[in-house]
Amino acid sequence: MSEEGITMSVVRSHRYSVAHADLEEFLARRNSLIATVREGHPGLTHAVLVRFEDGTYTDTWHWETAEQMDAALAAIATFPEAPLAMALTKDGTVQNGHVVDEH
Repeated sequence: MSEEGITMSVVRSHRYSVAHADLEEFLARRNSLIATVREGHPGLTHAVLVRFEDGTYTDTWHWETAEQMDAALAAIATFPEAPLAMALTKDGTVQNGHVVDEH
């Protein structure tokens, strides 16, 4: 998407919980998923996992374009790592958005 001729990156942000005992395995599975996605969808520029004081996490994946993100989401069934990683999470929600300012 562009606004006034400026291409804006897009994000897909998940919020969920991971049991402390599962965190190490979750991180390994998440890293494997990110590597697999990048092999076929190089528009994934970075992924940021943040743990909040309440123990929940946000996992935000930044994409160069909405088209690249949409193509990866359409192919999600081809990534066996996705259900493996998400099996260790609970109470998940997801939102897509456009970056409007970044420093």
